[in-house]
Amino acid sequence: MMRLPTLWMQEMPSRKLTPKGRFTIAAKHHISIAEIYESELVDIEKAIAHYEQAADYYKGEESNSSANKCLLKVATYAAQLEQYPKAVEIYEQVGTTAMDSPLLKYSAKEYFFKAALCHFCVDMLNAKLAVTKYEEMFPAFSDSRECKLVKKLLDAFEEQNVDGYTDAVKEYDSISRLDQWLTTMLLRIKKTIQGEESDLR
Repeated sequence: MMRLPTLWMQEMPSRKLTPKGRFTIAAKHHISIAEIYESELVDIEKAIAHYEQAADYYKGEESNSSANKCLLKVATYAAQLEQYPKAVEIYEQVGTTAMDSPLLKYSAKEYFFKAALCHFCVDMLNAKLAVTKYEEMFPAFSDSRECKLVKKLLDAFEEQNVDGYTDAVKEYDSISRLDQWLTTMLLRIKKTIQGEESDLR
């Protein structure tokens, strides 16, 4: 059942709370609203707007890890809506922050991987340049399975080798299960190879 009255009531307090500097409470209200738009109203554009607002409020309290969680939600949805530059910007920003933190360093490779796939959805050359940039910024990325996968996909793309592309994805998936988001992005890229193949016939 839709909670429209609840949604309206939750939008109101967040406006009143911010002048007092209670950014964290306001941020939590925006997250609650975003979640309603995600799951009940299925309006992803509005969910994105509320997650962005929540991230801004968390930044106001210097709660960077909470802000980044909201921003990663924005990046996930932006990519799904094919707003790739927006997604890339967030993944690169969060990845750069993560690689400098001993606790978060491990997750940096995931963010750079996702940024590279977003680049790839737009243009293969962009993806190639991005991978080189990420390797220079974060040498540990080079040895990651994620980086190796993107490179195999780039090779398959250049060779117009759909089977090679599929095999590389299957091999990766046999060790690290692909989630729905990664599956969607990888299928979009695969379709561009198939599209180019059919153009050549």
